[in-house]
Formats: sequence, C-alpha cells, structure tokens
Amino acid sequence: MEGAQVSTIWIAVIGTSLIAFGLKYFGHSVPEKYLSNPRALRINTLIPIALLSALVAVQTFSDRSKLVLDQRIAGMAVAVIALSFKAPFPVVVIGSAASSALTFHYLK
Repeated sequence: MEGAQVSTIWIAVIGTSLIAFGLKYFGHSVPEKYLSNPRALRINTLIPIALLSALVAVQTFSDRSKLVLDQRIAGMAVAVIALSFKAPFPVVVIGSAASSALTFHYLK
C-alpha cells in the first residue's frame, strides 16, 4: 500500500476506536429511566440479531466487493430449512457444511 493510504487507514482505525471508547465511557452516565424504558429494551434486544443477520448475509453473498452466488447459498438454504424444523445446532452446522462441500465438489 502507499504511504498516504496506510495513514488514512490508521486515522480511521484510531478514530473509530476513540468513538467506541467514548460511547462506552459516556454510556454509564445515561440515567436509568432511559435504559429501563420498554421501547429501549426492545430495541436493545433486537440489535444483536440485526448485526448477526447482516454479518451472515455479507459473508454468504459477497466476495470482497462483488456479489457472488456459489456453494455458500446451498449451505445457507440447508441451515434455514433445518432451523425451521427446529433441528439441534450440531445438525444445522453439519448439514450446512456437508451441503456446501457437496455443492462445491459437484460444481467445480
């Protein structure tokens, strides 16, 4: 990488770290009445689900900056079907991995 690009990345990393630290530090000073609000509690319970869903979608359907359709979609489909039938977690993971591997093997 070029020198200017490396310094820009470091500025972004340090700036993001300072913002995260500030949010955590000043988050302790929020009054309890705002934190115990039912609407805030509902939002706080949904944030991890939304973030994890976004992470799974990005990891499944992208490769760097391109949209891709490959064997990972088969694994995701098997996982969704297994979860809809309330399969145990190991069954979901093994079934998803096996379907991705088989799809990769036969498509290659």
